[in-house]
Amino acid sequence: MGGIDLRALYLAMQTIAVIGAGITGITTAYKLIRRGFDVTVYDRHPYAAMETSFANGGQLSASNAEVWNKPSTFLKGLKWMLRKDAPLLIHPAPSWHKLSWLAEFMLAARNYKDNTIATTRLAIEARHHLLDMASDEGFSFDAETRGILHIYENPSEFNEARRVNELLKRGGLERRAVSPSEVAAIEPTIHGHFVGGFYTESDFTGDIHLYTRNLSDACAKRGARMAYEHAVESLEALPAGGVSVIATGPDGESRRRSFDGVVVCSGVASRRFAAQLGDRVNVYPVKGYSITVHLNDAESRESAPYVSLLDDHAKIVTSRLGANRFRLAGTAEFAGLNKDIKEARIRPLVDWCRKRFPGVSTEEVTPWAGLRPMMPNMMPRVGAGRRPGVFYNTGHGHLGWTLSAITAEMVSGEIETVARSRKAFPVAA
Repeated sequence: MGGIDLRALYLAMQTIAVIGAGITGITTAYKLIRRGFDVTVYDRHPYAAMETSFANGGQLSASNAEVWNKPSTFLKGLKWMLRKDAPLLIHPAPSWHKLSWLAEFMLAARNYKDNTIATTRLAIEARHHLLDMASDEGFSFDAETRGILHIYENPSEFNEARRVNELLKRGGLERRAVSPSEVAAIEPTIHGHFVGGFYTESDFTGDIHLYTRNLSDACAKRGARMAYEHAVESLEALPAGGVSVIATGPDGESRRRSFDGVVVCSGVASRRFAAQLGDRVNVYPVKGYSITVHLNDAESRESAPYVSLLDDHAKIVTSRLGANRFRLAGTAEFAGLNKDIKEARIRPLVDWCRKRFPGVSTEEVTPWAGLRPMMPNMMPRVGAGRRPGVFYNTGHGHLGWTLSAITAEMVSGEIETVARSRKAFPVAA
């Protein structure tokens, strides 16, 4: 058998369906392909990254790894409920899912410190996996490796950031406090009266949509079946092991196909699919907004920042995507599956841009809204389900772009371990 890769020969018999072609689904598919699996990716859209991975804030930010489960967040949420332009907006209309999720969210405050530290470690580890995949496949994604600068005009908020920084340090992150003059030196285009900031040189930014589309093409070239325009109706765990995927294709016909395993990477739909497979994956759709400012003139291009920013008071992040685009994103809205783009939520982003960067024209602005799949404890759901062959990589919340590369590595490694044990992966009929 000289020269034959026995590992690849065995694993080639293992067929895996990946449900969802956002950043977590495509990174998962790629990692599985590189381990020798036969992969099929399902998504209802004609292309990858057409929902939550379409136009996020762009930050790959270990410096934003703090989970939200702390009393100050609860108090702010109550205070902001009647403000349509609030950074965090919880619509008062009740639903059992929303109320039960919020109850679990508050209970998870007891693990606030541990989860923040753990998320920081994951975010740091994710960096080299994400960059290595792009390097191995030879594509770019408008990456800017100039760090991320957190800015503060309020002394009490700056002091709170110092406390958060101690947790980030325990997670292994190097992030340093900077003075007002250093803020101006790091990003001279920004306007404001800052008391200080925190700068993370190792963080960076990039275009999530461009990255995911390129990696999707790489998956196809490496032999994956990209079942785009296939709306998955249901998943069924088979009695003898494996999973059936029932999906409607572009011809309108519903077809069933069986696989040795499945990885659910379906964003806010993951809860529904998990229930079909006998699992509880309690993701809630937390809507976020972004605007892409098109820098059509020289003054706008010169006035827009290249260093990525996070205004902790306004909860707004920025990324420079190449020479001609400036992305601003923020807000969290608890409104169920509603994806409507509301003027009251877009206006604060435009106004913030004009205030901080008055030389940037906002004549041409593209608004967007997407649903972040968020678990109550703010930690992604990664790993095996109850049934043989069922796995999850979902629930990353606001850090899908930041964490996806490492969680894809984790779940693909777990699948390989199970497959090699030959205990839970009987070949599906």
